[in-house]
Amino acid sequence: MKTKLHSLLLFSSTLFIAPPLFAADTAPAATWHAQSLGMAVGYMLIFAAIGVAAAIISFKVFDKCTPGDLQKEIVENKNVAAAIVAAAVILGVCLIIAAAMVG
Repeated sequence: MKTKLHSLLLFSSTLFIAPPLFAADTAPAATWHAQSLGMAVGYMLIFAAIGVAAAIISFKVFDKCTPGDLQKEIVENKNVAAAIVAAAVILGVCLIIAAAMVG
């Protein structure tokens, strides 16, 4: 009986100790995160270009969805309320893009 208990304890301790030891032997998973400063700067420029393009496209889509010409209302008529609404749309899209980049 004593040997059976001893072997059971040895087996159960192996189950809890061995997996972390085996996990250290595996290669790290490949990620898109930058491994050098050059890669970080490159990714930043790519994400910035995508973010600016998405903000401009979202403003144009919002302008098409609203009655009247929002850009004309802001530039020619100097409508501050329309500018605030347009800024809120652009900031909302930028927050979504930033959250997607952070992942």
